[in-house]
Amino acid sequence: MDRLLASVQFLKGIGPKRSKQLNRLGVETVFDLLWLIPRSYFNRGNLTRISGLKSANTVNIRAVVQAVQANRSRRGMQIFKALLNDGSGQVTAVWFNQPFLKNIITPGKELFISGRVNNSYGKIEINVSEYEIMDKSSLDCKILPVYPLTEGLNQNLLRSLMLSTLQGYLPFYPEILNEELRRQYELCDIYTAFRNIHFPSGREGYLQARKRLALEELLLFQISLCLEEKLPQDAANCKVHQEKNDLVIRVMNNLPFQLTDGQTKAINEIYHDMGSPSNMNRLLQGDVGSGKTVVAALAMAKAVASGFQAAIMAPTEILAEQHFNSINNLFKGTEIVTARLTGGTSTAERRMILEATERGEINIVVGTHALIQETVKFSDLGLVVIDEQHRFGVRQRAMLTEKGTMPDILVMTATPIPRTLALTVYGKLDLSIIDELPPGRKPVITRYIKQSARKQAYNFIHKEVRKQMQVYVVCPLVEESENQDLQAAVSLYEELRDNIFPDIKVGLLHGRMKSAEKGYIMNLFKKGIIQILVTTTVIEVGVDVPNASIMVIEHAERFGLSQLHQLRGRVGRGKQQAYCLLIGNPHTEEALKRLQVMESTCDGFKLAQEDLLIRGPGDFWGVRQHGLHQLKVADLTRDHKIIELSRQLVLRIKPIENLKNYVKLKFNKSDKIAPN
Repeated sequence: MDRLLASVQFLKGIGPKRSKQLNRLGVETVFDLLWLIPRSYFNRGNLTRISGLKSANTVNIRAVVQAVQANRSRRGMQIFKALLNDGSGQVTAVWFNQPFLKNIITPGKELFISGRVNNSYGKIEINVSEYEIMDKSSLDCKILPVYPLTEGLNQNLLRSLMLSTLQGYLPFYPEILNEELRRQYELCDIYTAFRNIHFPSGREGYLQARKRLALEELLLFQISLCLEEKLPQDAANCKVHQEKNDLVIRVMNNLPFQLTDGQTKAINEIYHDMGSPSNMNRLLQGDVGSGKTVVAALAMAKAVASGFQAAIMAPTEILAEQHFNSINNLFKGTEIVTARLTGGTSTAERRMILEATERGEINIVVGTHALIQETVKFSDLGLVVIDEQHRFGVRQRAMLTEKGTMPDILVMTATPIPRTLALTVYGKLDLSIIDELPPGRKPVITRYIKQSARKQAYNFIHKEVRKQMQVYVVCPLVEESENQDLQAAVSLYEELRDNIFPDIKVGLLHGRMKSAEKGYIMNLFKKGIIQILVTTTVIEVGVDVPNASIMVIEHAERFGLSQLHQLRGRVGRGKQQAYCLLIGNPHTEEALKRLQVMESTCDGFKLAQEDLLIRGPGDFWGVRQHGLHQLKVADLTRDHKIIELSRQLVLRIKPIENLKNYVKLKFNKSDKIAPN
């Protein structure tokens, strides 16, 4: 392993200058270089003759440059053209916005190009996607890798460097799967995988290499999760929840509705874990409005009935307030004592809560980040619930669980994510899914409205408000920005209040308000005194006003699918038909597609899958915090079978501690690597 830590600066032919160029590609060590995966390939054995070119086909040709021309289009686009001849005919190859090519591609040079054939005004041309200048330094390989480049580097240099690195350093690479496992799951060894990902012997060789390296990444990621959040399974200290009274039954009787099948299934899974002699680590995910808070409350009821305390941590004061009110309603008529602890809690009240919690006089504490402060102590914490858990870091979650001796852990998210991604990001958590809404809920009708049709939206709002309905209007910003042409919440509030709806009570809510002011405004909205609430995304999660039936989202194209769905989930909680109006002016195909997908479905799980496909795993649902953006080969949108396999294999690779350095090389490069 030590040999793989060598700086690329000391590789033959590199030196300080080229080392800095490689650093710009994220390549600092030999290990990084081996994981510099080609972005595409040239297949020299699959050539098309110029005489056989057909429009709309993607082709590879090898030809000699006859003449070149560089000019600008009317719109200022720089166009470079080269007339190519391969002996069977001539064709013009076209590059866009690459003016430097006139100094590189000159008459007489032999090119290998890949691109799409177009019929431009009756003349066949090739729009080039990849090219290579053939010379004596070109490798004699049938299939050549095409690497990402930066200024000062070219393909021939990287290919030669990679070839020598594979020959000199690959033998030192660790093989973590023994021959028995490789044979059982039809996997090639790691050495064959690296050779065939860089210089494939053919299609089958490439596919085998890709499968093994995708598995290698996902397997290492699963191991990193085990190392990062590994909890000691000490049976003597694990909380075993055995009810000593009928509290759960009394809370059940307080429910204003019958549990859905999804809620019942989730509760049974949670209760089974809580009653077992090992720690519960469970992720509860469900769509907005699916009733996760009720499930969490019943879990807390079991913990308290078993003689323990429970705590629930939410990311915002508004959501903590919502949970506090909901829990008090569900525990109404019982002897259970609850408390709320947030940044807005007064000093005197905070002191009383802390003292009572430490003495065990408070059964359930609801709070924000304030719960993880050092001064917060519990008498016997048995259950930790973390809501919208992706808004908290790993360390923040751990700090709350450390308030007790091995408490059970239930983490919740209202952001549905595809099962493959859930299994990857939460490899160590068991998964419960509530995949249905309470009976009687009507799907929210969603419409994309162009900026030019805004007046129609306002007319519709007028009609609904006359029916005693209420409206959210959400904006991305609080103040005007010189760099962004977004409608700020403050200015829109003034426009709606003074000019559009002068006869309607309009309110304003944003994150920069003090806690007391936010609480006051939300209370006026809940009571129906404020009929239209202009707000920022502070109301994205947890706010529940059944009479609110319209969600208007300004500049909707600026939001991701997940956030749009969260915002939409604030309406449709009553019996009346609810609407979501997406006002925007999308300038990209991706932004328009998001709005169209929102119109097509209210299923959060379908939306999550679409979001993953549209944006990719790097941006979807904030997974960058987990290191998934460092995946070079694995594709979370299609490698579900490999993800499942990685979860199986992680249990069969022992001891995991010995792999710590390998995992750090792949996912935690900022940490110091200990010597082997």
